[in-house]
Amino acid sequence: MLIVQKYGGTSVGTLERIDEVAKRVIKTKDAGNDVVVIVSAMSGVTNKLIEYAEYFDKNPSEREYDMLLSAGERVTSSLLAIALTAKGYPSVAFSGRQAGIKTDDFHTKSKIEVIDPVAIQNALKDGKIVVVAGFQGVNKNGDVTTLGRGGSDLSAVAIAGALKADLCEIYTDVDGVYTTDPRIEPKAKKLDKVSYDEMLELASLGAKVLLNRSVELAKKLNINLVTRSSFNEHEGTLITGENSMEGVIISGIALDRNQARVGIRDIEDKPGVAAKIFKKLSQKEINVDMIIQNVGKNGVANLSFTVPQNELDKAVSALNNLGENLNVESDSDIVKVSIVGIGMKSHSGIASTAFETLANNGINIQMISTSEIRISVIVDAKYGELAVRLFHDAYGLNA
Repeated sequence: MLIVQKYGGTSVGTLERIDEVAKRVIKTKDAGNDVVVIVSAMSGVTNKLIEYAEYFDKNPSEREYDMLLSAGERVTSSLLAIALTAKGYPSVAFSGRQAGIKTDDFHTKSKIEVIDPVAIQNALKDGKIVVVAGFQGVNKNGDVTTLGRGGSDLSAVAIAGALKADLCEIYTDVDGVYTTDPRIEPKAKKLDKVSYDEMLELASLGAKVLLNRSVELAKKLNINLVTRSSFNEHEGTLITGENSMEGVIISGIALDRNQARVGIRDIEDKPGVAAKIFKKLSQKEINVDMIIQNVGKNGVANLSFTVPQNELDKAVSALNNLGENLNVESDSDIVKVSIVGIGMKSHSGIASTAFETLANNGINIQMISTSEIRISVIVDAKYGELAVRLFHDAYGLNA
């Protein structure tokens, strides 16, 4: 088998941890597999590099910023390759450029356009373990680019796809994907398997195990993805095609605290008004999530939507500068609680259970949105964790 493994910053956070990762990689190699390893920077290194840059300039050139930040992963890849070779397992470290990762021209948040895997394939043919610096690539001008948040996971999935790997393993400091955050609900259970679509929803709704960019790419490339801990030998969670387990209706409950609501009262109820509002927000690169508009009455209507908390001030400012004398109000003391499960496609009563559960516990719903496999509600922040625990019990996830 050809296995791609990715190790995050905490997994390679110290020299001792890198040594433990080397032992795990060797174990995989000794089982008869070819192994390609993608690594993040050692925990804390990227923040330190940012601190160094900001000593000279709070807003440095993005090109130089990428050159600087990409160094952290190159350090880790070289150290791991040295450790493996010292243990008698020939290994070679590649930067993103050397691994053939080609991106678009956007610095700090570039997208992978294509991977030329020849250098990796040649090293594997020579019997070597390949260690690739994650989070980075090179654009058509030969400049180093970085992939943004979760970039090393993205590197791993993309390389697995380019190599047609049998498995891509994402090693972190948690055992896998849980039915909800165990810090909120101690009865949360680890899922053995979850579908791409369910994982996409959970990732976009606040689950921190994987970012949705990586899951989207894994789905597109049909990569079997496993997330597990590098700190123990527990089985992880397989993320693959649609979950066929008949009895599973709800897979998880997610809590997103990074939410704020914007309300606009008494806007003109005529075509084009909403388009003008959301075009302005789009021009400011503000990410709008849930949207609700009531039925117009007496020529006016009310419009509400949610944005990330850190974009609230920018959103309100953009609306106030629209020149329409809008009556804008906002509220950052809210959270989004979401129920996710592929079983919603074929089972009724999921929504009614959610609404009855909240009503019976005196929790008011401010906004609702749904998809084929998700129900999300906005509630007061003080009720967020309680709502998670109530849903977890109501849908039988405590059992």
